[in-house]
Amino acid sequence: MESHTASAETGLTNADAARADGVSVHTRRYYERAGLIGDVDRASSGHRRYSEADLAWVETIRCLRATGMPIAGIRRYYELVRTGRHEGERLALLEEHRESVRAQLAEVQDHLAYVERKIAIYEDRIDG
Repeated sequence: MESHTASAETGLTNADAARADGVSVHTRRYYERAGLIGDVDRASSGHRRYSEADLAWVETIRCLRATGMPIAGIRRYYELVRTGRHEGERLALLEEHRESVRAQLAEVQDHLAYVERKIAIYEDRIDG
């Protein structure tokens, strides 16, 4: 989870990381300020250098955010992962989130079914 000092000079700059994973420089800095990303290694110039592990963690954040997990939930998950313990609590947090995602998915499927019914009505009117 944490950056590796060996990557400080060879890791990706913030701009390069943004090109690699599609997360903007500003979003990545927000994640850092929000406590979702730990201390990122810095080159001797003082510029951030992102390791493969950092990029993988940012992908985790993107996935959790895209599925609706609140920042506070991601922060809690990060803290649990960072310590390397509390696997039961991590599991419970992800199971709870899974249920939330399933509920969202069911709602979207209901909305899609509505849209499909409306399309069928218009298709029948136009064709008939």
